[in-house]
Amino acid sequence: MSDAQVIIIGSGMGGATMAASLAASGRRVLILERGDYLRASAHDRDDGSIFRDGHYRPEEEWLDGNGAPFNPGNYYFVGGNSKFYGAVLIRFRREDFSPLKHIGGTTPGWPISYEEMEPYYCMAEQMYSVRGKAGDDPTEPPRSADYPFGPLPDEPAIAELRKRLSSVGFHPSFLPLGVDLDRWLSRAKTPWDAFPDTNGGKLDAETGALNAALKHENVTLRTNARVQRLLTGEGNRITGVELSCGEVLLAPTVVLAAGAVQSAALLLASANDANPSGLANRSDQVGRNFMNHNCSAVLALRPFKRNDSIYQKTLMLNDFYLTGGRNGEPLGNVQMLGKISSTILQASSPLPGPVANWVARHSLDIYAMSEDLPDPQSRVTLENGQIKLNWKRSNWDAHLALVAKLKRVLRKAGYPFVLARPFDRRTPSHQCGTAKMGLDPVTSVVDANCRSHDHSNLYITDASVLPTSAAVNPALTIAALSIRAAEHIQANNEAA
Repeated sequence: MSDAQVIIIGSGMGGATMAASLAASGRRVLILERGDYLRASAHDRDDGSIFRDGHYRPEEEWLDGNGAPFNPGNYYFVGGNSKFYGAVLIRFRREDFSPLKHIGGTTPGWPISYEEMEPYYCMAEQMYSVRGKAGDDPTEPPRSADYPFGPLPDEPAIAELRKRLSSVGFHPSFLPLGVDLDRWLSRAKTPWDAFPDTNGGKLDAETGALNAALKHENVTLRTNARVQRLLTGEGNRITGVELSCGEVLLAPTVVLAAGAVQSAALLLASANDANPSGLANRSDQVGRNFMNHNCSAVLALRPFKRNDSIYQKTLMLNDFYLTGGRNGEPLGNVQMLGKISSTILQASSPLPGPVANWVARHSLDIYAMSEDLPDPQSRVTLENGQIKLNWKRSNWDAHLALVAKLKRVLRKAGYPFVLARPFDRRTPSHQCGTAKMGLDPVTSVVDANCRSHDHSNLYITDASVLPTSAAVNPALTIAALSIRAAEHIQANNEAA
């Protein structure tokens, strides 16, 4: 007797979207989340608790490539990492799905095209109530439907930045966002970027998809249910999962959506006699090709002009997304960060208090993001059961070029002082790639429908399947792929 028709491991963007997409089918769906609900507290809008004290960081250590332990910036709550995300829900660009030459190498392309993904992007934008404006961005791909809602308003300092960038020949556009602004600000006047969502102000995995799924009686969520291995049976099919408490749960279809690092680790930890190198790993690609965007914070200042913004994160610039390198190579995406405070600055830099306070009051805070390229030696492994993350950063010269160009653009636009600082390795800047999608079972982990080549009833629907990282936030693409995979499950009458 099965415990569900579909077991979903993880309630983040991929898992929650899968649950919402299957809910109306009537299938008995069980979502297993290793964490608990993120509840309102005195910490959730306290920048000191979040950025200085690491209140929400897990009590967990991974090993880096040299074997040194570190505390990762991943979160384990209902809704996954999306509870803390910047709520940017942007499509990968059309060119991202084809091989693209970068300063650091050439991307492999995807087994599916943008045109195949486009209808699912529309569905994902509807599910997550995306606020945006089409037509301003020169890299924007074709779309068959407009955004469900118009863009969030610029605050005065951002409206001025938009005007100044346009006046010197650039094309700033509105960030597509999943934020109910009035609801977010009703709890406290803070940014949402990296702040936890406890009042439903962000359209994260919980508020955008999971809550809708759980309105159906056939969908159940179990919290504090950590999966320690997947189980296989006859025909090498997945039979179910084993929890850390020893309980075994059975289902004819299993969806793995624990995140790029944890999904790879779970597949490796599930090795058995029939699969000695781990599940879904006939290709020896599980855990390989780990990618994490190259990112820097760039602060633009006008000494006699204060920036009194609360949230700030409404503008992006893609003029260097597809070009800008010495030979025309892509450099990356530029978008606003959530407004920093002196507390945030002091937590991440050596600036003394008075200086940090002055900078925070006057700065426009910008996020420069460049593509990290897949490398089989950049990987997740297990060492005596502990996760080892050996990230081999790539394409760094492109990122340096992006930051240099952005500094010049900002000075030209009237911001004479520009500071930049790269994010460190502890920051999970859109981790992806450890169970890559492809047509060839010898060189990839899942097919174009996110189904394992090795196990016909196993799907993976988190960022681990992304063949490339592109240079934009991956949340919407994860959601679109999950909707597409759910459609495939239903079309093939699986787990019915």
